[in-house]
Amino acid sequence: MAAEQQVLDKIRASVTRQLGNTVQIKQDEGRHRTNVCEGVLKNAYPSVFTVMIKGKGEEPDQMLSFSYSDIVTKVIRMRLCETA
Repeated sequence: MAAEQQVLDKIRASVTRQLGNTVQIKQDEGRHRTNVCEGVLKNAYPSVFTVMIKGKGEEPDQMLSFSYSDIVTKVIRMRLCETA
């Protein structure tokens, strides 16, 4: 159990270091469907982190939250976007 906690702590620390940066989130939606979006890492809490996704066209911006275990279980994959 200690090893699993260490993995979550590393992920939490990595997310915290990247606050304010733009990231790409790839969500696995099952049945071979994925959703890819870009947003800014806004906040990191003990169990979850939030990402502000910019709305497309007339759609409003969205605040999404994910748990750190979503990364471990590969429900989402997150990568830092290149800065221009």
